[in-house]
Parts: sequence; structure tokens; C-alpha cells
Amino acid sequence: MVDYGIKVWANGDFIIKNGKVCVNEGSQPAIIDIVKEIRSNGIRGPLLLRFPHLIHKQIRSIYSNFKQAQKEIKYQGSFQAVYPLKVNQFPNFVKNMVEIGKEYKYGLEAGSKAELILAMTHNNNGSPITVNGFKDSEMIGLGFIAAEMGHNITLTIEGLNELEGIIETAKERFAPKPKIGLRIRLHSSGTGIWAKSGGINSKFGLTSTELIQAVKMLKNANLLEQFTMIHFHIGSQISEIAPMKKALREAGNIYAELKKMGAKNLHAINLGGGLAIEYSQYESVQQRNYTLQEYANDVVYLLKDIANKKNEMEPDIFIESGRYVAASHAVLIAPVLELFSQEYTEQKLEFKEANPQLVEELHYLYTTINAKNAMEYLHDAIDHMESLLTLFDLGYVDLQDRSNTEVLVNLIIKKAVNILGEKHYSEILNIQEQVQEKYLVNFSIFQSLPDYWGLEQNFPVMPLDMLDEHPTRSASLWDITCDSDGEIGFDIKEPLFLHDVDLDEREYFLGFFLVGAYQEVLGMKHNLFTHPTEATIKINNDGYEVENLLESQCILDILEDLDYDVRDIQDTLNDRIEESELIDEKAKKHILGELYLLLNDNGYLKTVSNIPNKVQ
Repeated sequence: MVDYGIKVWANGDFIIKNGKVCVNEGSQPAIIDIVKEIRSNGIRGPLLLRFPHLIHKQIRSIYSNFKQAQKEIKYQGSFQAVYPLKVNQFPNFVKNMVEIGKEYKYGLEAGSKAELILAMTHNNNGSPITVNGFKDSEMIGLGFIAAEMGHNITLTIEGLNELEGIIETAKERFAPKPKIGLRIRLHSSGTGIWAKSGGINSKFGLTSTELIQAVKMLKNANLLEQFTMIHFHIGSQISEIAPMKKALREAGNIYAELKKMGAKNLHAINLGGGLAIEYSQYESVQQRNYTLQEYANDVVYLLKDIANKKNEMEPDIFIESGRYVAASHAVLIAPVLELFSQEYTEQKLEFKEANPQLVEELHYLYTTINAKNAMEYLHDAIDHMESLLTLFDLGYVDLQDRSNTEVLVNLIIKKAVNILGEKHYSEILNIQEQVQEKYLVNFSIFQSLPDYWGLEQNFPVMPLDMLDEHPTRSASLWDITCDSDGEIGFDIKEPLFLHDVDLDEREYFLGFFLVGAYQEVLGMKHNLFTHPTEATIKINNDGYEVENLLESQCILDILEDLDYDVRDIQDTLNDRIEESELIDEKAKKHILGELYLLLNDNGYLKTVSNIPNKVQ
């Protein structure tokens, strides 16, 4: 059985049972069964399934691991986490996350005015709000309003001009004031594709010189008592623990120095985000080298050690690890529409009375291949195809000869792979790269996996069932956009094998996992494909419940989002149909009805086959 690395990336959240991917919670339902139930109600296209119990698991894990570290090391400071709304602002995630986080006083982090409004609206009473990112006077004023409402809010300063804005606003507002944080620009940075968000040349933060100036400005404005937190960030998806430890030493010493400068109310260090999750499906290329418990232990130990050496109080610890909380809760499900080599069947062979010698030899290889000669015949078939393509280019064979060659070579490859199984794996892998199967999948990479397109960020992918059958086809995945970048190509270093299925006989669904962080909010409407239909799945010991089913936007709604006048579109289409002289009145009524249904449906593709209830 091929498990698609589920023991590497799934963190025990998903398991394989009876050949199906199952949710490892309560009654352990199969995802394919959930999908079929939702689709039985006429839902079309890809689905995004949310599992709120996985949000709870991640939040609980963060707090319990830090609590354990504090207990073992006898740490005197407190621990608190906040969720950065930029990671995923969709309401069916945020509302569940806020409700789940209530018992932990789990807070929110905002980086824009709109996000701050969400935080002010949805944050639990008493839970912290932190505000990062660049701010104008309006955003600063909004932070003061939040404090006046009773929120425990900290405005983190990215530059001295923002501090000037806070000082001026404080003169004009009412008594309650927000807490103030200073973002520090460390020399330390993380590793990987997001490392540039940390380090001395990063976009955000104050230099040492600016920190000294900020403290003086706060003293002069009688606001030094509001300064309670320093904040740093060395990058998202931190793959190695060593850079974080180096950054902590630097930040801890800055904390102690600022305390000595008179910042008596400074009591917290915010580590920012970066806590990594494992996206890899292969043990040999894992993307982080530490556990959450190791991370918590190192943070607590290092900050305690620095504070004790500097004879300062042990700081309260804040983290903002949104990816860790959000990524695992969402799974994208997309149906396969077509396998592009399905046309290569014996029925497609059309031999002539006299065929080229290479075609005759390929036919012989196909009919006589067996376990003893499979590898040899596989090599011969690949060589023959290259030779015949050369002859075709030179005009010595015709299109029918080329077609017979393509069909025979693909049939030989299928036979050989089935015969050889796991034998000669590395050699078969090299051949598979040359003859990979193209799976057309009903989704948009640009909409649902933008980090794959923009950053080459891999996501675990696997079929939802047939996992008790050996997959034999090296797979490239094509999305339905008319863009050549809309492809997840076959990678010989991290190969994806899928099943050779007849889509006229059965449905075949792929699951893309760990897509709950950033992918939804970064998704773009390339070709005007929009956010897929989503549903929240609540699992219990007796089964599961489908809640908050929200169908993908219809075409009219998408066009309206782009500021088209949809009434004008409808009227123009109707008028042109009515004015057409090519069709009669009965046909016009029929076409108007067709257009109405199409405009009010989503834009993903649909196919209907002879499978009962099969609608993609």
C-alpha cells in the first residue's frame, strides 16, 4: 500500500483505513464519504472542507507545550498567543477559531484597518489584540478606539513616524490608551524562502539607534508607562531551530537593555510567527528539524537564562504562529476530469496491410512482454518511439503510423509497470518522467494553491480512495485554467503516482492537504475561477455533521465583484437573443432559460457520464 507520506505530514490528523483517507477523530469518517454526501445535493466543482477540531488541537498543543516548558524550567513569566488574521480571514474559520480559543484567552493580531475592525468585533473579552504593520493616523485612532472600548490592545510601532502619530493622537483622545510595542530590527534572520522578512535589511522594525530615540520620545510625551512589549519576526515557516535561538539571545539582551533605560513597564517579548508545519510527503526531505516541545523549551530556557544573567524579570512570552494553527484545518477536494492517455487503447490501433518495421516490432513487444523481459522491452519501446518520431519529422512515416506508435508505447509502459511492480524502482522512475500521465483536475492552482505557483511551496496530495491498490501512473496535475503555469509537474525527486482509472466507470478525487494558511486569502481569480464551495465538518463518535455550507460564487456575482453592471450584461444578452434572426421564438425562449441557469451557476467545469449521479 502506498501511503503518500501520511505518517510524515499528517501529524496523526488523517489515517488510511479500508483503502480510504479517514479523519482520525471520533467515528473516523472517510473523506470520500463526506464529499459524496455533499455532492448528492447538487454541489458542483471543487470543495474546501474545514475541520474545526484540528484548530482546537493546534491551539491546545501550543498552550500545553509552553505550559510544560514553563513548569519544568520554573519560568516566572506568562505565555500568550495571538492569531495573525492575515493568515486566513474567512469567517467560517475565524469564528470557529475565536470560539475555540476562548478558554485559552487566545487573541488576534491585525495588520490593516479592516483586520483591526474584525479583531475589535470578534475578539474574546480580555484576550489580547496586537497591531502590526504600517499605520496612518486613522489606523492609530482606531487602535485608541479599541482601547476605549475595553480591548487589551498593543500597537506595535514599525517606525518613528508612527510613534509621533501615537503621541499626537494621545493628546486628543480619552483616558484609556492602547499599550505600545516596539518592533526591533534584529541582525538575525530565519532560513528558506521567507527569510527576508527578518534580519537587518528587513521591511519592518527599528534599529538600535531608533530604539533609543523611541524611548526618549516616549519619556518626553509621558507615555513610557504604555511601553510594554518588544516584537521581532525572523520569517515564516522557520525550518531550523538554530536561527530562532540566535534571535532570542539578541532580543533578550535588547529587552534587558531597554529595561535599564527606564522602560519599567516593559514586560513582554513577542516572537512573531514562523513556527513551521511539515508539508513534505517524504522523510528524506522534511521541512523542519524540531518539534513544538523543543521550540517551547528553547524559547523558555533562553529567555529565563538571559533575564537571570541581566538581573531582570523574566518576560511574558507572546507568539503569533498563525500557519501552525490554520494550515491543517482545511482540505481541498477536486475531482479528476480526464486522463490524457485514456485514448491509448487497443481499440485505437489501426494497422495497415504493410506497416513500418518499427511499428511491427512494437506490436511484437506488446504481445510478448513478460516478467523476464519487461525491463528490456520497456527500454526498447522508448527507443523505438524516438526513432519513429524522427522518421515522421523526415516524412518517411505518416500520421497513422505515429498514432499506432504512441498507442503501442503507452500500452507497453502500462504492462511493464504492472509486471515489474516495486522492482527496478529507480530505473522505472526515470522512464516514468518521460511518459507521465496528465490528470486534468477540476480546480484552479491560482485560486486554491497560489503559494505553489508563486513560491513553489509543495502541499501533500493524494487520492481519497483506492489506497489498497498500487498506483502505477507517474502524475502531472493540470488545472482547468488556460495558463501553462497551472500545472503541478512530475518531480523525480518527489514523485507522485496515481491510479490508472477509467473515469467512465468510476469517479476519482484528489485531496490537497494543509491548505488552510494563506491559500484562501492569496487566491486570485485567474480566468475568473473563484473560491470553491466550502463546508465545516463537525465530527463526533456517532458520525459527522455538515455545517455552514457555502456554495461557490455564481458567474454573475463574480462579474459584479469586478464592477461590471450585471443587469446590463443580462439585458444585453437577452436583447441580442431576441434580435437574432437565426432562431425562432421557441428556440429563443429555450436559450434564454439556458443562459439564466448558467449565469447563476459557478464557473467550474462539469461533466456527466454513465456513472449514476456522477456530476463533477
